[in-house]
Amino acid sequence: MKTLGILGCTEIGLLIQQNDCQLPFFDTAELHSQMAVDFILEQ
Repeated sequence: MKTLGILGCTEIGLLIQQNDCQLPFFDTAELHSQMAVDFILEQ
């Protein structure tokens, strides 16, 4: 990726890692999972 953009796919973390991309990479599946666990544990 040479320009800014969003790779909006929950499986993208299975294909690429941060060291494969020069832009910040956020694994949305991991973020959603962590937020769900945090939410449940706060109850």
